[in-house]
Amino acid sequence: MSEPVVSARALAVRYGRVTAVAGLDVEVARGEVVGLIGPDGAGKTSTLRVVAGLLRASAGSVSVLGRDAWAHRRGLHHRLGYLAQRFALYGDLTVDENAEFFGKLHGVEGWRQRRADLLERVGLAPFRARQADRLSGGMKQKLALACSLLHAPEILLLDEPTTGVDPVTRREFWRLLADLVADGLTLLLATPYLDEAERCTRVVLMHHARVLVDAAPRAIPALLPGTLLELAAEPRALVGAALAGVPGVLDVRPFAARFHVRLESLDAVAAVRAALAAAGVTVAGANVVPPTLEDAFLYLTQSGRSESEAA
Repeated sequence: MSEPVVSARALAVRYGRVTAVAGLDVEVARGEVVGLIGPDGAGKTSTLRVVAGLLRASAGSVSVLGRDAWAHRRGLHHRLGYLAQRFALYGDLTVDENAEFFGKLHGVEGWRQRRADLLERVGLAPFRARQADRLSGGMKQKLALACSLLHAPEILLLDEPTTGVDPVTRREFWRLLADLVADGLTLLLATPYLDEAERCTRVVLMHHARVLVDAAPRAIPALLPGTLLELAAEPRALVGAALAGVPGVLDVRPFAARFHVRLESLDAVAAVRAALAAAGVTVAGANVVPPTLEDAFLYLTQSGRSESEAA
């Protein structure tokens, strides 16, 4: 791996008596797409704000492009792009005027051509004269993305960039990000969506201010112990109670229209069928399936175990 462009060591962030981040260690190499995932309050936004130089760490160290993120924050702002969770542009300015403001703010030479190229790339060229407040949610995020890229940053930080955006726009947004990564941009993002986490090079799973897992998305499902049985059964309301306390059943979770039943081993399948039959539950299908990222995410966040404990 090349020299990291972002490196956090024992990072801690505290707000009074509340600890938002506790002892975080993470590195991001140039060209990587690293996703911070976890429930609300896990510390994702606080981590991004420290990396961006918007918040001073309570303890530990964070370096960006070889420099201390806080001590050199003013210089680093010209090499970082930051897309906030909430729309932070000027609603009474047009698309063109917002982009012009950020181009001049960063002292971008040839900002007019850069603005035209970026607005064309994100699909906003036909709406350049429209006020930002009159854009749809997805268009606002595309404008914010264009503004964050005007100064050609080396690293782009994104805080839940597609929250509240429709599925079609989410796909378009990620196609844009994929093109930017192909051009050499490094991404560090927070996302609540597991399908977006699967697009990342690495996933950092955070829970209660700590890192539970730092691994490639495809490696995380293997951390789920036991055997997973996908169950189609009716009536659904009786399934959980029927399997509670059955020997060999570790947990039962709804999964779309079915259930994922985690077993100690396949030896427990007969006991599962017997318990469901005794409760008057009809089984339409039962198949052993590989665990998903969602299965592992729910298990790890509920148990609060570290990667080594889960393994």
